[in-house]
Amino acid sequence: MKYPIGIQSFAKLRHGGYAYVDKTELVYKMVSEGNYYFLSRPRRFGKSLLLSTLEAYFEGEKELFEGLALSQLEQEWKRYPILHLDLNSREYKVESSLESELNRHLEEWEKLYGDEYKNRAPEERFFHVIQQAYEQTNSPVVILVDEYDKPLLQAIGNEALQQAYRSKLKAFYGVLKSCDRYIRFAFLTGVTKFGKVSVFSDLNNLKDISMLPAYSHICGITEKELHAYFDDSVRLLAENNGMTKEACYERMRIDYDGYYFNEYTREGVYNPFSVLNTLDSRVFRSYWFETGTPSFLVYQLQKTGYPLEFMTREELSSDTLNSIDVMDENPLPLLYQSGYLTLKSYDSVFDEYRLGFPNREVEQGFIKYLLPFYTPKTDDKTRFSISRFVKDVNRGDAEGFMQRLEAFFADGDYQVMGKTEIYFQNTLYVLFRLMGFYVDVERHTTDGRMDILMQTPDYIYILELKINQTAAVALQQIEDKGYAAPFAHDPRRLFKIGINFCTATKLIDDWVIG
Repeated sequence: MKYPIGIQSFAKLRHGGYAYVDKTELVYKMVSEGNYYFLSRPRRFGKSLLLSTLEAYFEGEKELFEGLALSQLEQEWKRYPILHLDLNSREYKVESSLESELNRHLEEWEKLYGDEYKNRAPEERFFHVIQQAYEQTNSPVVILVDEYDKPLLQAIGNEALQQAYRSKLKAFYGVLKSCDRYIRFAFLTGVTKFGKVSVFSDLNNLKDISMLPAYSHICGITEKELHAYFDDSVRLLAENNGMTKEACYERMRIDYDGYYFNEYTREGVYNPFSVLNTLDSRVFRSYWFETGTPSFLVYQLQKTGYPLEFMTREELSSDTLNSIDVMDENPLPLLYQSGYLTLKSYDSVFDEYRLGFPNREVEQGFIKYLLPFYTPKTDDKTRFSISRFVKDVNRGDAEGFMQRLEAFFADGDYQVMGKTEIYFQNTLYVLFRLMGFYVDVERHTTDGRMDILMQTPDYIYILELKINQTAAVALQQIEDKGYAAPFAHDPRRLFKIGINFCTATKLIDDWVIG
């Protein structure tokens, strides 16, 4: 089997005999039921291939769809003029870069349909090209936009630049509404959704299918599709890793499944990039995460002083979740739309969603990625320290563990953003979440404190942390609250540890082991 890794051209995929999970029934559903669509999905989820599929369909390339669902559904196979705008092919570091990219596409279209308006603003030229394409071909126009939001995402942290991009894109995309009489179909994709000050605020006829159950798996791979299309590939993967096929399926589910794009469809979606790379190489790795995490995600987390523990505990309304315009107050919608968090539960009474990590690949990758941003050491040294922490815990060296934790805060220069209490909690969150990949760690945060339970086959650790109090107070709370009671008959050795953090010195200034 040939795996279409990195292939975004539907024609190349089909001519080359690559594996293809048939999504064309959903393509036909979209085209036959509406005219204007928007889809938000994480990077490398197949958005560009979906656009290429639509492009081949509207070019009337019937032979490319032989054997697919669409070949039985479509009868007419008309050819339409297509304007395909791809904003994913350049960097947008200065204001002129966006206009240059728009001009590049406009010049290509104007060669086909006339350039009488070539000296006008991009939105005027766009209107004229659409009109001319319609009149010259006597056919309505298809417009496909790939990664509409890339300029906006690259401008995060530069409000003036982002505002300039918003203004320009709003005017440009607004042409779609004024050209409605000339347009057969329009489909726009991106990673994120900008809401309140939307670049689409003038385009109120755009149907957002990002969270509609009918389109939840239009990108990605479902469990059924994994079995139907790749069962033999999974068998080979299992053999290569000395596993049963059933165990291999379970490993793939844990590592790559778990994306949910609405509250109704309970079948998760696998990350297609990681699945295809794993089947191709027959080696389990974090393929999606290793292709790069945007630095603006951590920038927003630090800028807002967001308590990392709340990432998987906070509940968000649908209005908040569906717009990243609130990212300066709450970065979670940005993390959700970027694919680092997904829907875990929904409260229909209050219309609120709770988020969580979709799978092990994303959870481990993201926590490791956060490490250098929330700790005072270099990446290599910190990874080394994590292994030492885990070794201390596994051999019952509570004293060594606490000395290492104390030195952890004393060793290095922190760039603290926001409240020092939040910095302390976030640093511990990253540290103990990383340790949790190797030992059993549970964390509970309540009213500004973090309680931690660690368990190994031989030891139990109960940690109570206080801020600007004393370690004795922390240890006494362990006793008063009876935290050790559930382990009264457990044969393992139990350590009770009270810790106090001083915000003035940004250090652990007191700890005691009971």
